[in-house]
Amino acid sequence: MHFNQTNHHKKNILVVDDTPDNLRLLSAMLTAQGFEVRKALNGKMALTACQMVLPDVILLDINMPDMDGYQVCQQLKADDKTSEVPVIFISALDDVVDKVKAFDVGGVDYIAKPFHGAEVVLRIENQINLRMLQVKLQEKNFLLQQALDNLQASQVKQIQNEKMVALGQLVAGLAHEINNPISFIYGNLQYTGQYVQDLVNMIEVYQQEYPKPTPKIQQIAKNLDLNFMIKDLQNLIGAMYRGSDRIREIVRALQHFSRHDEAEMKRINIHEGIENTLVMLQHRLREAADCPTIVVVKDYGNLPLVTCYASELNQVFMHLLNNAIDAIEERVGNQSLTPYSLLSTPQIRIHTEVIDLNMVKIAIADNGSGIQESLRSRLFDPFFTTKPVGKGSGLGLSISYQIIVQKHRGNITCTSSVGQGAEFAIEIPIEQQKR
Repeated sequence: MHFNQTNHHKKNILVVDDTPDNLRLLSAMLTAQGFEVRKALNGKMALTACQMVLPDVILLDINMPDMDGYQVCQQLKADDKTSEVPVIFISALDDVVDKVKAFDVGGVDYIAKPFHGAEVVLRIENQINLRMLQVKLQEKNFLLQQALDNLQASQVKQIQNEKMVALGQLVAGLAHEINNPISFIYGNLQYTGQYVQDLVNMIEVYQQEYPKPTPKIQQIAKNLDLNFMIKDLQNLIGAMYRGSDRIREIVRALQHFSRHDEAEMKRINIHEGIENTLVMLQHRLREAADCPTIVVVKDYGNLPLVTCYASELNQVFMHLLNNAIDAIEERVGNQSLTPYSLLSTPQIRIHTEVIDLNMVKIAIADNGSGIQESLRSRLFDPFFTTKPVGKGSGLGLSISYQIIVQKHRGNITCTSSVGQGAEFAIEIPIEQQKR
């Protein structure tokens, strides 16, 4: 932001009047007082003069042909370049003047003809001083806004760091605590399966050697449904193997997601980070009472290893995927009276590609409720959220912006329309340049 008002240059006064005698009188009067004066005989000339050199004050006659002073003032106020220039209206003492209209259209003062030199100068100087005070206030407000923005950015960064440390410690601790018992269970299942098979073999040998068991043994076998139990034992052991393996997979995903011991930048497989994040979100993607299964469509390109802060990039994936799920749940909730079969299938599409020699793109799109255009410009502002109270802190996208733009020198954008879903696109360099 730039302010060009200073105390060191001659104040530029534009006088607009269709009477040449008035122009000469005012010009001589103001020039004698040290002002730089420019003259315009009509409204059109005045508007052109303002575009060429911005005046500090405009003295504007009300009664002019073609375009009166009110119309000129309205056009000045409608243009961002000239809207802040003070306009002092002038008119003959005996003219009928609508002073209310003069102020409504943006005038700041009024002078009647015939002119009194001291009064004209005083009114002009008052407006110049007021304008200078306004500019100083704007400068202070700008600096205060900068300070507030920096403070908010600092707060977000601190919160982000604390969240990452806490998340990393929590996840690493959980993974470690779960890993020990599940390793014990998984390791012993092999022996359990072998022991069960040995017992089954033993029973089969007994059945061959003693084909006619006693009535008591026959009754017990009948009650147990021994033949079914023998066949089902293998299925049970297999299911326990698969369940244990799934838990081990989740533990690995937890460890990779947190990357607690990998704070430095390193080369990673982006798809692995996305997959680990999806494992963490399986409970939100499955069918629930109030939402059908959310289908994840993976359109992965052939990506090289990317140099990045792995745990922080995973955090961005987590924010974006969680937001996509929230948007889908919101849309489904708003159409709760419509059967699921009549709605488009809830879907999240993840697309990755190399977009030039040193950039990869990761796009996460949903077919949720979408985002209003008026809100999209504020999505990455700290503490701004479109979610109901208690549903969001307004930090997720701001943290994501800092991670992608500031830490990875990339870019993150959003395209959306209400009711048509949203897409967040991340672009980051494949190789980070040295700072």
